[in-house]
Amino acid sequence: MTKFTFTLTAVIALSTTIALGGEWIIFSEELPPGADLGLRGDSQFVVSDSHPCRGANHLVRDFATWGDWAWITGIMNLNLDLSGIDFDTAYLEFYIDGGTTAIGYLELRLAGPAWDPDFQTTSVTVDDQPGYELFQVMLKDFTYNGAGAANLDEFTGGTGMIDRISWGFGAAGDLFVDEVRILDAAGGVAALASNPDPADGAYHEDTWVTLSWKPGQGAVSHDVYLGDTLDVVNDATRDAEEFRGNQMEDYYVAGFPGFAYPEGLVPGATYYWRIDEVNDADPNSPWKGDVWSFSVPPKTAYDPTPADSAEIAGTTVTLRWTMGFGAKLHTVYFGDDYNQVNDAAVGVPTGSASYNPGPLEEEKVYYWRIDEFDGMGTFKGDVWTFTTPGAVGNPQPANGATDVAMDTTLTWTAANNAASHQVYLGLDRDTVRSADTGSPEYGGPKALGDESYDPGLLELGTSYYWRVDEVYNGKTVKGPIWTFTVGDFLLVEDFESYTDDDAAGQAIWQHWIDGFGIADNGAQVGYLMPPYAERTSVHGGLQSMPLLYANETGVTNSEGVKTLTTLRDWTQAGVNELSLWFRGASGNAAAPLYVAISNSAGSPAVVAHEDPDAVTGSTWSEWRISLSAFADQGMDLSNVDKMAIGLGSKSGMASADGSGTMFIDDIRLYRR
Repeated sequence: MTKFTFTLTAVIALSTTIALGGEWIIFSEELPPGADLGLRGDSQFVVSDSHPCRGANHLVRDFATWGDWAWITGIMNLNLDLSGIDFDTAYLEFYIDGGTTAIGYLELRLAGPAWDPDFQTTSVTVDDQPGYELFQVMLKDFTYNGAGAANLDEFTGGTGMIDRISWGFGAAGDLFVDEVRILDAAGGVAALASNPDPADGAYHEDTWVTLSWKPGQGAVSHDVYLGDTLDVVNDATRDAEEFRGNQMEDYYVAGFPGFAYPEGLVPGATYYWRIDEVNDADPNSPWKGDVWSFSVPPKTAYDPTPADSAEIAGTTVTLRWTMGFGAKLHTVYFGDDYNQVNDAAVGVPTGSASYNPGPLEEEKVYYWRIDEFDGMGTFKGDVWTFTTPGAVGNPQPANGATDVAMDTTLTWTAANNAASHQVYLGLDRDTVRSADTGSPEYGGPKALGDESYDPGLLELGTSYYWRVDEVYNGKTVKGPIWTFTVGDFLLVEDFESYTDDDAAGQAIWQHWIDGFGIADNGAQVGYLMPPYAERTSVHGGLQSMPLLYANETGVTNSEGVKTLTTLRDWTQAGVNELSLWFRGASGNAAAPLYVAISNSAGSPAVVAHEDPDAVTGSTWSEWRISLSAFADQGMDLSNVDKMAIGLGSKSGMASADGSGTMFIDDIRLYRR
């Protein structure tokens, strides 16, 4: 078997107290403030949502080698105060999945101040089978040079503080870690029910179900909660309708007479359930469980291919879908007119969940609908749509996008033969679909060449629907319906609009002005040769800004400055925080990082990053700045003219000679 050495070089956690006793959550859904996942530039963990043990996120190895080893950096900059725990009973707890790669042994190293002492253990062995395993390692079992600590002071170097956790291993392979905690009493994640069946979020193709789970450690009985509303099930207590009783068995049947939903589960419905583990001998009982869900497939067809509002690459396509619950026959309706497809009563029957409509035309918007027959009745399906090459398309924000800026401008690519456009935007899909030029959803005509629409400030957390009709040859062709959901921020800069066409004024260094020709500015924005923007190391989207600094030979400051043409009012929508993401490198010379904003009257307001070594971090880190930090310096936030990002003396902090490269991305204003 391959041996994987896990070196716990950095523990980071939130200090939290819950009913289970002292519990410090190191990682569950997101990193605590000040924490990051980078220690070495060659290998590290990243946060992902592709394979969590529970919840939405987990840690996944971003693999790279260094010599004969691949050192996995975990979580650092914790400064976790464990001084209140009982060292004899405290333990580290985490879930780990080695994927399909065998892991021979696990080493954990806890480090106190100045990395001394470093405690390790090789007591954990992870199998090579898919699926998460729970591990609990007593802190007193960690050793330093073969000797264990006698007490907490010795374990933490006399400070009570834990600083870092990391994992390392000696071969390639998948590795996932989730729910990392330190506890000083029995309980924690291990006390909770786990491994739900049906799996969380799964489809269950029947009108009755046997719910089962893995009991938590110490559980004697189980409180079962089941209902059809997430918040209600999450908040339910034993006197609620959703409480299905306390029982000894680790399963529960629903959908049969005498049980919950005796008339059967409803096709198309989603059900939520929760298991609280009970042990009356433990004062911490019951332990409230996670809320899981499962859905019964609808009677109508779902999950279309091509996806709704997709743009296909050619003029041939086979339509596919997932058949509705109990469906025995499908009827296909297909055409290029929405109303005809929606209202059609006669279609093409088929016994399989696929249909080939034959050769299609370019620059077309096509619509299709699937009705399902289950032997007892017919269920009308939704109308789906797709476009062929040359039709209106490429919506921005992308169809289905979430976390869209409140100040977004809508753009699209015109159809090949379009002469002009008509734009519609609203809060209801069907209303936008049926809207015409006399409707309040109509955003007005747009000339060819102006494929954009500014709807003004959009509402936080709201889903919008929009369409663009193309006008040519005296005919209006209705476009597909696109949708997006607004986040809680205003976008200052995402660096996505810049190109390599400097002749057209679209290069990044033509908008973020660097030190070229300026005596005391050692900055270079972008690269000397195309591509000018960074396209490999990015936080979001496809590009970030490279900011090269050289505070040398008498130069003490390096910055890039952008004159704002939009979003100059930093007081609108209740925003109160500036956020930007940055990444440095271990080889960067230490230099204070700062942000400065200014307007036509008065001196710039400057805020420096609190960590003087931030530029040496090799992972993406978010920097949040309260806007009051600028306002307190006399800055009029309602009329911000320029923004600068730099390194050096302008920060007001001492700066030694040296150079390096920073990457900047996703600058936003948040309402918190």
